[in-house]
Amino acid sequence: MSFNSFSEFVQMGGHGLFVWTAYGIAIAVLGYNIINPVVMHKRFVKMQKQSHTSANFTTHRGVFIETIKRDLTIAYRNAADLLNPLVFFVIVVSLFPLGIGPSVKILSTIAPGVLWVAALLATLLSIDGLFKGDYDDGSLEQILLSPQPLFLIVVAKVVSHWLVTGFPLTLLSPVLGVMFYLPAEGIWSLVVTLLIGTPLLSLIGSIGAGLTVGLKKGGILISVLILPLYIPVLILGTSAVETTLNGFSNAGQLLWMSALLALGIGLSPLATAASLRVSAAG
Repeated sequence: MSFNSFSEFVQMGGHGLFVWTAYGIAIAVLGYNIINPVVMHKRFVKMQKQSHTSANFTTHRGVFIETIKRDLTIAYRNAADLLNPLVFFVIVVSLFPLGIGPSVKILSTIAPGVLWVAALLATLLSIDGLFKGDYDDGSLEQILLSPQPLFLIVVAKVVSHWLVTGFPLTLLSPVLGVMFYLPAEGIWSLVVTLLIGTPLLSLIGSIGAGLTVGLKKGGILISVLILPLYIPVLILGTSAVETTLNGFSNAGQLLWMSALLALGIGLSPLATAASLRVSAAG
């Protein structure tokens, strides 16, 4: 492809937004991988110099808060694992405009499905590590033997997973929605559905993560077990955005998603706790 002017080079035949976005992401990831080790080393040295007070684990509230703090600290120290779902989300979404073309009508039509499927797969990509680290270092056995409610610890770990995966995906979705020419009301509906739906994805995924925590190739089995359970969330999420784009109210879909979330909060941790005990016993 030849270009007669600098403006044609920037536009890239109508694909400029997507091409330069992909280049920007690649440069940002490369720069982060160069700078992050230096920053983490300085942070580690600083933490070694600070005095730490022991946490109060005598109350359920203390267990819940300290479990979240611990998991968030581990996640931010392993920045590569933290960034993988976000980079995967952006790359998958960016491939569709490059493959289909910059047609405003087509991109705005497929945007809800593409963004929701990409968010679902990005969540599934990271769910395998929900209990894996605790299983590998022996912490999971201590958690199961502790007098603290396993239900509460599971909820805390799911909240931590959502804070480092689902919530960043939700914050990133408006930018990608603009790439697909979604109108303001469509972007708002997308953000609301992801705010309700991504915690539910983490809750459902925790059941599969608990069942496969002791398996060497548990990631493949999680996909087989969990993807069918994700289908109702996917249908409701995409339908809510499409209904908004068609000029109708999406209150029905949002209420159903909220009901599923409430059901997931009540039942999913119990199922996950049982699956962890089964995996540990096996």
